Amino acid sequence: MRDLRRENRTAVLRRLYFDGPMSRLMLGPATGLSSGSVSNVVSELVAEGLVEEAGSVDSAGGRPRTLVRITPASGFMIGVDIGETRVRIELFDLTLTELARAERPLATSGPRTARYDVDLVVAHLREGIAEVLHTADVPAERLLGVGVGVPGIVARDAEDGAVVHGQTIGWDAVPFERLLRAAVDLPEAVPYWIDNGAKTLGQAEMWFGAGRGARSAVVVLFGSGVGACVVTDPLGPGRAIEWGHLTVRVRGRRCRCGAQGCLEAYAGAEALLERWREAGGRLPSGADEETALTAMLAAAYPADPEDSDLTALTVLEETAEYLGAGFADLINLFQPERILVGGWAGLQLGTRFLETVSGYAKEYALKYPASRTEMGLGTLGPEAVTVGAALLPLVDFFAQGGRRPETQPTTPAPAWQSALQDRVTT
Repeated sequence: MRDLRRENRTAVLRRLYFDGPMSRLMLGPATGLSSGSVSNVVSELVAEGLVEEAGSVDSAGGRPRTLVRITPASGFMIGVDIGETRVRIELFDLTLTELARAERPLATSGPRTARYDVDLVVAHLREGIAEVLHTADVPAERLLGVGVGVPGIVARDAEDGAVVHGQTIGWDAVPFERLLRAAVDLPEAVPYWIDNGAKTLGQAEMWFGAGRGARSAVVVLFGSGVGACVVTDPLGPGRAIEWGHLTVRVRGRRCRCGAQGCLEAYAGAEALLERWREAGGRLPSGADEETALTAMLAAAYPADPEDSDLTALTVLEETAEYLGAGFADLINLFQPERILVGGWAGLQLGTRFLETVSGYAKEYALKYPASRTEMGLGTLGPEAVTVGAALLPLVDFFAQGGRRPETQPTTPAPAWQSALQDRVTT
């Protein structure tokens, strides 16, 4: 019965979140629940402050029906994006209204591993989380959780929680969750949800962006490097894949992961700019990657096409073919309804040559799945990773029926366990 009640609460909360405000009568067919079940669940949620009345609508021949909606201030989430040039921390209410933001810059020069010094990143999060809570005057106890998007593979460990394997940034089995819990001043009951940045981007685009309405999609995060998230359940979590480290050229360029011929060695913004420089391109002195990529695009696509920098244009056209081949791999492997491009570099480049990339993808992919895959840009902007990160605790909150995790009571160990432990220690 407890599981059934939780599932009913989850169904009502999700429907109100995506389609509310709604009346109780509308919630019945929308959730598949009986009118009695809807009435009981809504009454519970109103009593707990998770749901509130939001006006009324006229009914056909009867009295007006009361609308209900999610209460914005009934919970708060923090989303964190550990990006290529900065760490961004944002505080949201339950309806994803941004309440406060803090940013901490990362070094844009020097070795990449030094830029992502673990102690420095943890310190940025400690300061940034405290700052956004203070700015918005939100007690830490009211947080549903902290979601963090990281560049790397995330594994789970019973003792350390989330452990990050970020080969390209020098993070070798970093017990990131344990380090955050030790450094950040938050109650023990506030959960951390740490996952790959491409996965958090995919979550955001599927819930609120260009992925809405699709049953399956691959969301590409294109920044200094490239990654992707495969989504097969529109409301469920996606799966991060290291798409940037597919081999596109045997014994090709050295990738920052150490291997040769990876897609990221040709199509990531860092590699793209490096290839332009090697070909004789003039990068702006002292510019960060975002500024340099903007300059490269301006050189390749000036107002007067006759003034085009042929070197920049050639490198970009080669990159479009590499990306098209990479898209073809995604199509052949996963046969998604949509491929969506996000990330600051993806949005800059996509407006210029997504059509060209799509043409190469259809040329390299199998015809049938390629004909059924749409390709487009994400619609949530270059900062969507923080939104997706904030969704991680929200997804779990809804899955629990809108209830916060309960502390399990401790029980004494069985007598035999204590007796045998004594034998071992004596």
